[in-house]
Amino acid sequence: MHPILESLFQRYPDLSSCREDIQQAISVLEISFQHGGKLLICGNGGSAADCEHIVGELMKSFSLPRTVPRKIRRTLIEAFSAEGAYLADYLQQALPAISLTSHSALSTAIANDVAAEMVFAQQVYGYGKPGDVLLAISTSGRSRNVICALQVAKVLEIRTIGLTGASAGAFPDLCDVTICVPSNGVIAIQERHLPIYHAICLVLEETFFGNHYGEKLMASSSHSPA
Repeated sequence: MHPILESLFQRYPDLSSCREDIQQAISVLEISFQHGGKLLICGNGGSAADCEHIVGELMKSFSLPRTVPRKIRRTLIEAFSAEGAYLADYLQQALPAISLTSHSALSTAIANDVAAEMVFAQQVYGYGKPGDVLLAISTSGRSRNVICALQVAKVLEIRTIGLTGASAGAFPDLCDVTICVPSNGVIAIQERHLPIYHAICLVLEETFFGNHYGEKLMASSSHSPA
């Protein structure tokens, strides 16, 4: 088992019941990113904040440096000289992720003009393609707008990961992988979700950017590990 996951289960022994599902979720995400896919994330309230948090860890450096490949650096400098060098110094490689909670104008338009329950489903339909992954976060597993998004993802052949609590709701029937933390109260569930997705993001970062692997993987790409 990856040392990051070993540390997670040492710090949170009650999450050991999620061991296989967390590992499977990481595998689904690794395959997607390796083949040019992206991660879409949705949730409500505190889970919406988690969506934003996860994007922040994937789209820039989390704990490891993610300098751009030499090829991209050279091209930037050739094109823009000193300004290109500045860009090359500060750009960071990214694992593409989009929080579906972020787009206030679009979300309110969907809710007002169409139906509030379609706020995430419409974005999955617009952004998603086969090979992408949808991460759905709901403490109950019963949030209607999240369920609609999962249903659309299933039809579009988008892999689905659910992050929920012990009751799980509809998630096991709709998700390829369901991580159910062994808690029932909203607060306790959310307190366990954070270390789980932190660990997942850390493992993904090490996979794609540790030991210069990211540079090898990105040699033929301008901005993503596809």
